[in-house]
Amino acid sequence: QFTWKGFSSMNTAINFPHLGIYLDHVGKSISVFGFEIAYYGIIMGSSILLGLFLAEREAKRTGQDPDTYTDMIIYAIIFSIICARAYYVIFSWENYKDNLLSIFNLRQGGIAIYGSLIGAVATVYVYCKVKKLSFLQMTDTACMGLVAGQILGRWGNFFNREAFGGYTDGLLAMQLPVSAVRAHEITDEMWAHVQVIGGEQFIQVHPTFLYESLWNLGVICFLYWYRTRKKFQGELFLVYLLGYGLGRVWIEALRTDQLQIGNTGIPVSQLLAGVLILFSLCMIFLGRKKNMSEEDYGRTNEYQDSD
Repeated sequence: QFTWKGFSSMNTAINFPHLGIYLDHVGKSISVFGFEIAYYGIIMGSSILLGLFLAEREAKRTGQDPDTYTDMIIYAIIFSIICARAYYVIFSWENYKDNLLSIFNLRQGGIAIYGSLIGAVATVYVYCKVKKLSFLQMTDTACMGLVAGQILGRWGNFFNREAFGGYTDGLLAMQLPVSAVRAHEITDEMWAHVQVIGGEQFIQVHPTFLYESLWNLGVICFLYWYRTRKKFQGELFLVYLLGYGLGRVWIEALRTDQLQIGNTGIPVSQLLAGVLILFSLCMIFLGRKKNMSEEDYGRTNEYQDSD
């Protein structure tokens, strides 16, 4: 027995008016034999499996043992979730300081991708130290699966009606019922452009989940093209950080649910993305410069030996 569930007393429509797409009933979960499973969880689980599949394929291509990534992902999932939650709580402390137990209530939402990335990278580093594996080679391999998981994973925000941007009337504009979103994420500009459709109030916003999903699709295509052109171990992961960061900088600026640094008004994920862009550019430049020097040194020695 399968039952699709939406929201009680809420309109479940999601529209893309300029694309001519009107989805009247977009539920939030599915009930299987009495067990309710959120689409968000299904998508997150599917994104992990997709990421693992692509990482294992890349491992085979580069002569590594694919089972290594199967073993590692168990630890990576655990610590990624912990760090993703910690990242969110730290920069939303006002919402948790008076009720510390709510920190552990993940059903209320509240995780951050950059926190998850930090946890994953730390896990890979420790795992490689213990197993005596190449950290840089593993990050190059895992980043292929990581970005694929992000492409799919962002669609969880679609079903949750979250992580959207401010008002827009652009081609990809998305309409959401006011009753289905968190009130504090609705800006004055959105209220000024509220539309009434079938007796229900709708806001019209940037579908930032879609922007990021499409951007990451471009990133993974570039990584597949670039992987045979890399000059040093770790370069592919740096290119991923650079590409993802470039997208996150402008997409984060659109969102109305930004995590900010205190009262500065500075979005923490936008700042972190900017730092990672600069870091990646510097490391790619230095790595390629070192590689060129080593190649020149090798050619010089080869010429001298031939004499």
